Amino acid sequence: MIFLNPVIVNSAEILQIKSSNTILVGDQNRNLTIGLLCVDVNENDELEAINLLKSEFPRGSKVKLKPFGFKDNVLLAKVFNIKGTKEMTELLVAKDFTSEICPS
Repeated sequence: MIFLNPVIVNSAEILQIKSSNTILVGDQNRNLTIGLLCVDVNENDELEAINLLKSEFPRGSKVKLKPFGFKDNVLLAKVFNIKGTKEMTELLVAKDFTSEICPS
């Protein structure tokens, strides 16, 4: 039931940012829900965190995924822009929306 092949790809596309720690990506004809690794945003900052992610990673942006495992049937991963210069969790930490920093 769990497919690893869609995750281990050169790039995927942002389809939707559902919350500050959950995004939907697509690879050709497959969609996958991704949980951002080590993100726990205070509900008071949720809207601002989502807006930050949407501004830095707009719908249709190409991204690379670095998977770390599964939790509740959701793939936990770090999500980088296609050039590898921006990562979603690091953006949230830099703006003090989350304080959790996990090992690379």
